[in-house]
Amino acid sequence: MLNVEQTIISQYANSATLVQLVQGMDAWIDPRADLDNFYNAIWNIDTAQGNGLDIWGRIVGVSRNIPNASADPSNLGFTPGPTGLPFGQAPFKFGWVGVANALALADDAYRTLILVKALSNISVCSAPALNQMLQNLFAGRGRCYVIDMGLMRMDYVFEFALAPDELSIITNSGAFPRPAAVRMNVINTQPATTFGFKDSGLQPFGSGNFFTPIQVPYAA
Repeated sequence: MLNVEQTIISQYANSATLVQLVQGMDAWIDPRADLDNFYNAIWNIDTAQGNGLDIWGRIVGVSRNIPNASADPSNLGFTPGPTGLPFGQAPFKFGWVGVANALALADDAYRTLILVKALSNISVCSAPALNQMLQNLFAGRGRCYVIDMGLMRMDYVFEFALAPDELSIITNSGAFPRPAAVRMNVINTQPATTFGFKDSGLQPFGSGNFFTPIQVPYAA
C-alpha cells in the first residue's frame, strides 16, 4: 500500500508543517475504515446487521416478516413439540393449527432464513443436497436429516428442540426447499416431553403428550 509520505516530492520531504498537513489529510479522508464497516455491516452475510440483512433479503427474495408458528398449550397432545399437556390434564386436540400473525425475525434468525433461501434458489432438492444444507445450518445442534417417504412425500426430521423462530422459518416462510409437488412434513421430536412405547426412550401415560408431524402447505 502506498505510504502517504511517498506522495510528497523530495524537496518538501523535510518540511514538518507540510508533512503534518499531508498526514492529517490522509487520516481525515482515509476510506479504509468506511470500507471495513461497509464490508462487515452490509457485504459479509456472516456479520451483516439490520439494513444490510434487509438488502440481502431483497437479493435472495425473502422477507424479514413471516407468519408466526404457534400452538395452543391447553390441549392434550397432537401439538408439535412440548406445548401440549398429557393425559388427565387437558382434552384432546386434533391436528396442528398455525397462527398466522406476523413475526419480525431478529438478525440472527433472519440470517438463517436468508441462507436457507439462497441455498433453496440453487438446490437440486436431492436428499444428499438437502442433508448437506441441514448439516451446514444446524452444525453442532444434533441429528437432522430428510427422509424420502415415497408417494411424493418427504420428512424433515430434527432430533433436537427447535426455537419458535426456527419453527416459523421451516414451516411458514416458504423458503425451505422441497421437490415440486412433494408434500413436506416436519418431525421435531423431543423424548423428554413426548408420549411413546416402552423402551423407546419416550414418556409414559400422564408424563408426555402425543406427537404428530407438522404438514407444511404447498407453496402458493
